[in-house]
Amino acid sequence: MVRRHDEVAREGRRRRLTAQDWADAALSAMGEGGLAAVAVEPLAARLGTTKGSFYWHFANREALIEAALDRWEQKATEAIIAGLASEPDPELRLRRLFSEASELAAHDPLEVSLPASAGHPQVAAVLRRVTERRVGYLAQLFVELGFPPEQARRRALLAYTGYLGHTQLTHAVPETLPAGEDGRRYLDSVLDTLMTAAPES
Repeated sequence: MVRRHDEVAREGRRRRLTAQDWADAALSAMGEGGLAAVAVEPLAARLGTTKGSFYWHFANREALIEAALDRWEQKATEAIIAGLASEPDPELRLRRLFSEASELAAHDPLEVSLPASAGHPQVAAVLRRVTERRVGYLAQLFVELGFPPEQARRRALLAYTGYLGHTQLTHAVPETLPAGEDGRRYLDSVLDTLMTAAPES
């Protein structure tokens, strides 16, 4: 999760802010108000610092946006995949992946707000990378579960589009989704369907 601005601001009074602090603050701003919310002066005020701190780390706003998007890519995709590496069972990895990713997405507005800004070249580039990485990882899991590569790819796409729809509903109309233990059973049933459906011709 992105750190709270007031926590960063308090620490900023005691130490020099890092590029990561700025990137995290920019991610928070994107989640709250989209790319338009990433502006140097308001971010400096929220961090309790001056524009000089920004220019110590970044040449311009575009460089900050790039750093923030890279940070999101690492936290929301690569770190999750790396955290599953110690699980040898592909079925358990798939179940853990969906459980952890769905939980994180429920608290991360960027999973919804970034696709809404896909017309921006920097956002479009990171969305392409993240989507291919996530779908590719899912396809790898389905291959490990015994599906031929072409079927595995199709199932990965179906699983990922299901995840995106689930995330959209979580943020827009959460009451339509089962909660608590019912929600966990629902997710398990979706994964059961994806993993045990009859082989495709």
